[in-house]
Amino acid sequence: MPKKLYLINLNDEEQQSLLEMTRRGKIKARQMKRAMILLKANEGFSDPQIMSALNVSPPCVERIRKRFVLGGMEKALNEDPRPGQKRKLDGRAEAALLATACSQVPEGHEHWTLRLLAGKMVELDVVESISYETIRRTLKKTQ
Repeated sequence: MPKKLYLINLNDEEQQSLLEMTRRGKIKARQMKRAMILLKANEGFSDPQIMSALNVSPPCVERIRKRFVLGGMEKALNEDPRPGQKRKLDGRAEAALLATACSQVPEGHEHWTLRLLAGKMVELDVVESISYETIRRTLKKTQ
């Protein structure tokens, strides 16, 4: 079997921190799984043993090992920001959208349409531009 490229050697402080995290149980499931992988690897478990004990895939164990060695414990436990465009509507903007949708309908209209709401959000300077589809998804999510 080839020699491991990324070996996990936790110092006492890191090991204690991971043990506290896993015992407390107030962390995200992904962080819990990553902490357990690091602890098992530090104890000398092989990758197949870690995979069967924690029900994870080989790339998962390899990726966590690599991220710990190259970036430290913070990098190994937490996710990198996801690619893609940032959200158009944050919490305040969503609240403004809901308040607008529940407000009086403009004259000449029977009810708020998605396009009317999108236009109103731009008019109120909540966002620079927004599509009616984003309005639809946000309203669907909040109802």
